[in-house]
Amino acid sequence: MERVGAARDLVLGYVHALNAIDEAMRVAIPSLEQLADVLGLARSRRISRSGHIGTYSYTVHGAGCRFVSGNGIEVDVDFAADGSEVFDLWRLRWYGLSLQEPVDVTDEDLRSAVRSLQPLLAEVRPGWFSVAS
Repeated sequence: MERVGAARDLVLGYVHALNAIDEAMRVAIPSLEQLADVLGLARSRRISRSGHIGTYSYTVHGAGCRFVSGNGIEVDVDFAADGSEVFDLWRLRWYGLSLQEPVDVTDEDLRSAVRSLQPLLAEVRPGWFSVAS
């Protein structure tokens, strides 16, 4: 049970970090309606594909973006067609390994943790999750 508890804390930490990034980006770029708008700004070359916004460095990739805080914590997120933030177990594990005190949990424990957090989280397609709106 302790492993699933650690995985659950990791998932909640990721969601909290994602919310903090969303807030910081909206402060830094007032025209941002949702975090996914960063993709459009990069594609239209209004911001570069990688750089710094506020206390975060960012790199736009494919359908998402990786954000790294000043203390090295990485939050990688993809965006669904509607702009909602989606993530998989790999992104959760990567976040855990980037923490000051790295947390390495199994995919099985992460899957159990994510399931235990429904309805806060929703599985939007197999293996991909989103914070329920």
